[in-house]
Amino acid sequence: MINIALQGAEFFAYHGFYPEEQKIGCRFLVDVNVGFVPPGDLLEDNLSKTVDYERVYIIVCEEMKHPRKLIETVGQAIIDRIKKKYPFVESIEVVIKKLTPPLSGKVAHSAVIINYKKS
Repeated sequence: MINIALQGAEFFAYHGFYPEEQKIGCRFLVDVNVGFVPPGDLLEDNLSKTVDYERVYIIVCEEMKHPRKLIETVGQAIIDRIKKKYPFVESIEVVIKKLTPPLSGKVAHSAVIINYKKS
């Protein structure tokens, strides 16, 4: 099994349940871990035999641009697109952290963690 990861990809986006969150926006950090068994021989040194972390980053960027009420929805959309692009993937973990969420006290971040495991 091989794992590729993106850690701490930072975005300013307009996700949030409350209308003011979708107006003023917030900073987010996204981590993505993808586990897979390569289809074929990696010794071929061919990008088509692995998960391209640049493409994963583009998927995350595109999904972070679409405002949603729940960051769970964003995370699931990221997972769904990675599964579609790379059907040989065995596991995916997406962590989305909302920095300084609008709460009544000081909180560094809130987070949603979504895991996919191929059955």
